[in-house]
Amino acid sequence: MLRNLGIVSIDEPDNPTMSHKHANLLREIFHDPINTNIHWREIESLLKHLGAEVESLSGARIRVKLGHAEGILHRPHHGGNTLDRNSVQHLRELLGRGGATPALYEAAQKEGEERDRKTRS
Repeated sequence: MLRNLGIVSIDEPDNPTMSHKHANLLREIFHDPINTNIHWREIESLLKHLGAEVESLSGARIRVKLGHAEGILHRPHHGGNTLDRNSVQHLRELLGRGGATPALYEAAQKEGEERDRKTRS
């Protein structure tokens, strides 16, 4: 499932690993207490990198399909471009159901490093 989300090992050039920026954002999303200084444009970039399908609905709602998970998120509006607590919580749940969590990313990263180390030996 990690391959479908763009979370793959370093030695697969057709599927690059997650950038440090995206990896840090993923950790930030799952960090407690909830950070309310997460910008929507960063979320859009992360979702695109993970291979999510994003569809605009009416108003500020968007449908996101990530792996086998699907959910509705709300773009921030009315003077702000950062997510509130509830929006971050919904995003966490969607990413978790879609298999994009910091723990899974770090496991895939270690697996890629071990595979890379074995091929060099």
